[in-house]
Amino acid sequence: MRQTENIAKPSGYRWVVFGLLAFGYLLVYFHRLCPAVVALDMQADLKTSGALLGFLAAAYFYPYALMQLPSGLLSDSWGPRKTITVFFALAGAASILLGMVGSLGMAILARILVGLGVAMLFVPTMKVMTHWFKADEFARMTGILMAVGGLGAYTASRPLAWLSDILGWRGSFVAIGVVTLIVAAAIWFLVRNTPQDKGLPAVNRPAENSPGRTGTIGLAQGVKTVLASGSFWILSSWFFFSFCIFFSFGGLWGGPYLMHVYGLSKAEAGNILGMLALAMIVGSPFMSWLSDKVFQSRKKVIILASLITLCLTIPLAFFPDAMNRPALYLLCFLLGLFNSAIVVVAFTSAKELFPVEIAGTSVGLANFFPFLGGAVAPPILGAVLEAQVKSAVGYSADAYSKAFLLYFIFALLALGASCFITETLEKN
Repeated sequence: MRQTENIAKPSGYRWVVFGLLAFGYLLVYFHRLCPAVVALDMQADLKTSGALLGFLAAAYFYPYALMQLPSGLLSDSWGPRKTITVFFALAGAASILLGMVGSLGMAILARILVGLGVAMLFVPTMKVMTHWFKADEFARMTGILMAVGGLGAYTASRPLAWLSDILGWRGSFVAIGVVTLIVAAAIWFLVRNTPQDKGLPAVNRPAENSPGRTGTIGLAQGVKTVLASGSFWILSSWFFFSFCIFFSFGGLWGGPYLMHVYGLSKAEAGNILGMLALAMIVGSPFMSWLSDKVFQSRKKVIILASLITLCLTIPLAFFPDAMNRPALYLLCFLLGLFNSAIVVVAFTSAKELFPVEIAGTSVGLANFFPFLGGAVAPPILGAVLEAQVKSAVGYSADAYSKAFLLYFIFALLALGASCFITETLEKN
């Protein structure tokens, strides 16, 4: 009876908590994509080659992927608030360092530290949300969080270009580093891990967010529990194959494809690829709504998204030069919607597979696999393209057709995995 009395209407303070963490997630996406806009300025200033500049941009992703498990472990043991504050402060300091470096080696080190720092926000934020929002609100709030991330992707394009015109690329990184430090401080002073830490009643009963058991679960036991789950590995394989497509196309090969095959300028190609970010902004809450209200299922929505993604890879793999401009815009929007925004439902499923005590560990382990796909797929497609005959203007439509056939295969494997994903909504 006492437990029931301690459950109350959620406090409005949760929006302060969520707002700060969401703004932090906006900065995560900004740091992830910001080199693209100022790449030529950095290349000239640091006197480096295009290949090394590419490695500088990629230096963010390696620590980001590798830190997903530690972020979950620290979230479950050290606490989300402390984890985010310490590492976000590191990211802010590293961004300032990046704006002040005098050599490529130091720039790469700074970029690695930025990736290390911002890697520790997403999983702890998911952990905080399990305590501040009701179980049936989690997917919707995750969708809003992803939409804010999409807004961060946009700020790393035109707004950053405007800022760099005023401050230069160095001044821009220093400025965003200062903002990151301010956000880290605000999170420390204003965010609390649970409503109880703020002197407020709990939002959920243990059973709502912790199916099967309550109490403390040790770090080693938490990892063992997650890795021993067949359902986790099926969901993780879906993450891997799905994001082999999204990170490879949206993060690298989509631009050259549009410029080589359709003769578009960088600006035109950027506008078309910008539909990926737009779809993420509007699509993340939409996917959560589909899962919670329309299908009332995680699995069905993931299967639907995987099937549509497979259909979207058909023109890329088999008719790469047969689309007009509107079709290219539509394809990129739908790809962003069904191959990226769907992730909010998948992460919710990863959280719901396990007790809330190891929610950080389960989401952290799951979050490793999208970035693994993003690291593995681009060089594989690059090798396929390099094996083809290259003309003076770049790779041919036939070369991209051979490379993008891998997208069709990845999508087919993701669809197969989605059919075996465990339904988790009914548990909550």
